[in-house]
Amino acid sequence: MTHLKRIQKTLLRWYSRNRRDLPWRKTKNPYRILLSEIMLQQTQVSRVLQKYPAFLKKFPDFRALAHARTSEVIVAWRGMGYNNRAVRLQQLAREVIETHGGTLPQSASELDTLPGIGRYTAHALACFAFGQTVPVVDTNVRRVLQRLFPKALRKKGEWETARLALPKRRAYNWNQALMEFGALVCTATAPKCDVCPVKRFCPSAFPMRSRVRTSTSSAEPKHDGLPNRIYRGRIIEALRDSGRSISTLRIGQAVKPAYRKKDEAWLFALLKKLQKEGLIELKKNRSVSLPA
Repeated sequence: MTHLKRIQKTLLRWYSRNRRDLPWRKTKNPYRILLSEIMLQQTQVSRVLQKYPAFLKKFPDFRALAHARTSEVIVAWRGMGYNNRAVRLQQLAREVIETHGGTLPQSASELDTLPGIGRYTAHALACFAFGQTVPVVDTNVRRVLQRLFPKALRKKGEWETARLALPKRRAYNWNQALMEFGALVCTATAPKCDVCPVKRFCPSAFPMRSRVRTSTSSAEPKHDGLPNRIYRGRIIEALRDSGRSISTLRIGQAVKPAYRKKDEAWLFALLKKLQKEGLIELKKNRSVSLPA
């Protein structure tokens, strides 16, 4: 990994001058950092900045979140999308209260066993909340490493490359710097190579200017031209607005104005999946509500 020390020094300096003023960077509270990490999954920072303070005010710690009604948590998550994150977060809070005495485990290996926490989140908590010198690899970090150290990434993989790139000190700032750099400069589709502070060390810099990312993700399940995730969101929104049980017929009409009898099997498949994920309760009298 050629020029590693110079890259470390340059990016750490860049981060100290360009980092955004984000509230979760001003705390070591494990709950607050966990909440920010869950919220930031597939959601823009600007939206999280709007929702983060209000959610913390309503559920300030693991105990408050664990003891809340699930319907309250889902309502508080409104506007964030991917509502199953709220349910998983509450399940995690209950696990922390019931199994760990209200205290989040500190090691990445222990954190990785908790519901709703994967390898990235476990390492992010270990580093950002508990000050451990561990690598953190999210989408932005992966992209930066791939462009700066393509040979190492091919030979050793992303996590080992991240570990080798980690400075002995200032792991918190280094990991934050990589994520911030990937979000603001070394972006996916339009990297700002002309203002990149490490472009002289980057083997990908100039070809990257004309590179266009192609998606390799599989096509989303759709119904009548719309992705099912849109309908899922509409179902939750209808239940939030109602505050009570709604018949499956009214749910169908709310989420699809041209709802017909032929759509019933599709709708029930969506509802059953939402129920399995803990987001709704599907009752025998063919009505739907948010979980208690």
